Amino acid sequence: MISLHTSPLDQPGTGDAGGMNVYVIELARRLARQGVAVDIFTRATSSRLPAVVEAGDGILVRHVAAGPFEGLDKHELPGQLCTFAREVLRAEVLHPVGHYDVVHSHYWLSGQVGALARDRWNVPLVHSMHTMAKVKNAALALGDNPEPAARVIGEEQVVQAADRLIANTALEADQLVSLYGAEPDRIDVVPPGVDLRVFSRRDQAGVRRELGLPEDAAVLLFAGRIQPLKAPDVLLRAVAVLLERDPSLRSRIVVPVVGGPSGSGRDHPESLAVLASALGLDDVVRFVPPVNQVELARWYSAATLVAVPSHNESFGLVAVEAQACGTPVVAAAVGGLTTVVRDGVSGLLVDTHEPGDWAEALRRIVVDDSLRARLAAGAVEQASRFAWERTAELTLQSYERARSTMRMEVSL
Repeated sequence: MISLHTSPLDQPGTGDAGGMNVYVIELARRLARQGVAVDIFTRATSSRLPAVVEAGDGILVRHVAAGPFEGLDKHELPGQLCTFAREVLRAEVLHPVGHYDVVHSHYWLSGQVGALARDRWNVPLVHSMHTMAKVKNAALALGDNPEPAARVIGEEQVVQAADRLIANTALEADQLVSLYGAEPDRIDVVPPGVDLRVFSRRDQAGVRRELGLPEDAAVLLFAGRIQPLKAPDVLLRAVAVLLERDPSLRSRIVVPVVGGPSGSGRDHPESLAVLASALGLDDVVRFVPPVNQVELARWYSAATLVAVPSHNESFGLVAVEAQACGTPVVAAAVGGLTTVVRDGVSGLLVDTHEPGDWAEALRRIVVDDSLRARLAAGAVEQASRFAWERTAELTLQSYERARSTMRMEVSL
């Protein structure tokens, strides 16, 4: 596997680390349990990192030195592709010919390197986009920066070079065809999963005591990277409208924001706190640094609902994790969230990003105990459909298709 711009060992929720990090390491773990040895190549971001880290039985994370260890922005990484690719290609020289059977690249930068490895090693390339520039630019958040033309061109090249493309949802598969000209018969739809042992229902009252939350609170949780794309501002503005409409809720509302700045949000890391103050929400909003998965599951379980107001999501891992904990989700009706969340069954989908519309969706769950209980039960059932074991099985099938139909004439 190639995950150039972000390591599966990084803490999700800040910087460039997010759902893709979880995807790569969880998929690798399930593949390893089925007897597949996995090497993950990622760019070293510190001189203190060992060259190779054993991340589990059968899983090696290889830190590749390419460019400055620290301070390199994601948009500067294309300049390091040649160096990174050279070091990846050198790794195979240490093994007998045919050591690797498949290259699975994650995100377009990795796909560029994967295409070179494909041709050099004569093995198929399977590629997961995770996000797509054309989709993101079509639904750009206010204050966010559009993806550059170089990324668009790079994605088009990778789509053409890959032997198989893995899409998270049927919608993403359609977008690959309509926006990038991908051949439908080279696309496999493989939903990501959730670790149902980590993300499961807990005693809410007990978890709230542990986290210092009032047992009778209405806890409206945001979890993820703080950047315009994820739209945490939509939740804060909606809460302000909700409290304006019903001031009696103020004594109960708590809004934890679990995560750190990322993307263009790093330019103004204090902007969300400034917005909370401007909206008069300092007494209800709590900022919590990124936490590990076990701790995150406790926050999900403590929440009355989890808000996912993103402007675009290829899948929506936060929504699945929250539902697995029995917590209803209020999500924007965009991208993979329309697949992950069953409207009126496991949560509520909101067609707009207007604060008033979001305030009404939040209010419905906060004040209606029977609706909340019904959605909580539906959330657990919905999340049970997504398991990493199933993701691994379908991914292995995609690998085998790639091996049997590898096209010899394609290269970047």
